[in-house]
Amino acid sequence: MLPGLSGVFSDDISIDLGTANTLVHVAGKGIVIDEPSVVAIRSRNGTREVLAVGTKAKAMLGRTPESIETIRPLRDGVIADFIATEQMLRHFIGRTRRTFDFRRPRIAICVPAGATPVERRAVYETAISAGARKVYPVEEPVAASLGAGLPIDDPAGMMVVDIGGGTTDIAVLSLGGVVLARSLRCAGNAMDEAIVRHVRRSHQLLIGEGNAERIKIEAGTALYKPNGRSAEIHIRGRDLRLGRPKSIVLGPQDISEALEPPIDEMSEFIMRALEDLPPEVSTDVCERGIILTGGGALLDNLDVELERRVGVRFMVPDMPMHCVVSGTASMLRDLSTREHLLIKP
Repeated sequence: MLPGLSGVFSDDISIDLGTANTLVHVAGKGIVIDEPSVVAIRSRNGTREVLAVGTKAKAMLGRTPESIETIRPLRDGVIADFIATEQMLRHFIGRTRRTFDFRRPRIAICVPAGATPVERRAVYETAISAGARKVYPVEEPVAASLGAGLPIDDPAGMMVVDIGGGTTDIAVLSLGGVVLARSLRCAGNAMDEAIVRHVRRSHQLLIGEGNAERIKIEAGTALYKPNGRSAEIHIRGRDLRLGRPKSIVLGPQDISEALEPPIDEMSEFIMRALEDLPPEVSTDVCERGIILTGGGALLDNLDVELERRVGVRFMVPDMPMHCVVSGTASMLRDLSTREHLLIKP
């Protein structure tokens, strides 16, 4: 084979199987899929047929007739519906394959740091069922540290906090190994739910989680500043007292108040992790700072608010949402030197 072509024709696939989004990286091509983790299934004559996956399926949420069901097959970072997850993975993997390639790919796939052995095994078996020749499970924050370009082989400890849709994962690495890894089931989805509760309690307005996610993205901030983000957002929902449509305007101050409970839970989680570290490693982390990755890291002023609460500097890399899948691809590419970082299925 000509030099440089082995990567192009490699069958290695890396997957960030997230509660909110699934990202797929193909060796030699980069990230080829970044779509919502949603499956639309139609039931007909006792059989289930996949109607849409990813972006098309998400557009159907809340709008389907009785015969069509839209499913989020992952909850809190782990598989809640095995069949739908397998169908989603099979669909995404099929889209990455060349028509003349009949080989089953090697797949590296992420799981939350706090996943149980049963949950890890479920991810492993689902990937095998979806067409993998070999599956390598990786803890999400460990992959995120590689994707963020951290020098994890240094003798100094480094901490990564990966905030996804279902879980907030922490990993502390030193000398190329994992010192601590743990997971909290409070992340981006918990922020959406907090916004739904706040709007219901403060404005007696019922909105869906899709609307709440849009509010978080367009006007959300973790720390309100009078001279900071000034975006306002108009939302429409059902008035809980009168039962008719109603419109309100929310600003950054409203969203920062709504997001206070989940951010408080995340900061407590990070502080407990720091307390459980050996003194030398904890000192290293406090001096070097903490890296924030995942979609949650994009929330306006989250790094500033966490720094205020925890007392340690937080930093966000250029592409925080791609760190996990890029790190997973890096691990699969350098498997001979990174195999010790894999977890048992």
